[in-house]
Amino acid sequence: MLIKESYADVQTAANGKESTMRIFLFHPTIPGYPNARFPGVVVFSEIYQVTGPVARFARQIAGQGYIVAAPSSYHDFTGPEPLAYDVPGTDQGNEWKITKALESYDEDSHKTVDYLLSLPTCTGRIGATGMCLGGHLALRAALDPRITASVCYFPTDIHTRTLGPYTSPNTSPSAPSSSSNHTLDLLPRLSSHRSHPCEVSLIFGIKDTHVPDEGRDLIRLKLRESGATFSFHEFAWAQHAFIRDELSKGRYDPAISKACFEVLLEVFGRVLRTELGEREGGVHEVEHVC
Repeated sequence: MLIKESYADVQTAANGKESTMRIFLFHPTIPGYPNARFPGVVVFSEIYQVTGPVARFARQIAGQGYIVAAPSSYHDFTGPEPLAYDVPGTDQGNEWKITKALESYDEDSHKTVDYLLSLPTCTGRIGATGMCLGGHLALRAALDPRITASVCYFPTDIHTRTLGPYTSPNTSPSAPSSSSNHTLDLLPRLSSHRSHPCEVSLIFGIKDTHVPDEGRDLIRLKLRESGATFSFHEFAWAQHAFIRDELSKGRYDPAISKACFEVLLEVFGRVLRTELGEREGGVHEVEHVC
């Protein structure tokens, strides 16, 4: 499928700070069918904004028949240009990641979904995905009831509650307060008070030093407690950033990346492309047979 690329600049005003967020758009096209409609997918980037690897990932998804919108997350501090995959770029990205408020991340997500839904070529069904910081943002975005499918690649900072400003990491299974705005403590929203619960799929490498065994175990526990519809994938030899096909510090694994992309296509294809109608009944019991 052919792809048309463009961008749109939208205004944001989280926490009283106004700025312009650029949304990079990757739109599938079918010659002779200008009114073809497609589901939308928000792609959240890692800490370097929309780099070459992120754009190529977005094109892969768009080529399967999804309108992909990739927001530039650090518009609060800088322009839409990507940060370099070097020490200064990494340090800057990590600094902005915890300086930016959760409310600003949430507004970015809402504004991007708003933009997709404003397109006459969008069917109205929206999914989310992303890697690293973007994996976390894809899970957090799924709290928006307009998003019904989310595939999160090695999401960081969920188990430690360290996205946005924080005083110290907190890996307790219990929320620090009843008003906690951390993603880990909001997971029940994935299924409660929604006509269509969001299905999420989380993908991790067991060799990922950013999300160790106990971190993955905590995330899985909280998802189960929340009643969310989810799948959880762990690859034995995958490290952090294993889908980054450029400057991945020797961690890029194309074979595992291919397997994970099939996971994404299965979830998005079933949830976003299928006309499900209204859900009936509660949880269906599975028959215990051999």
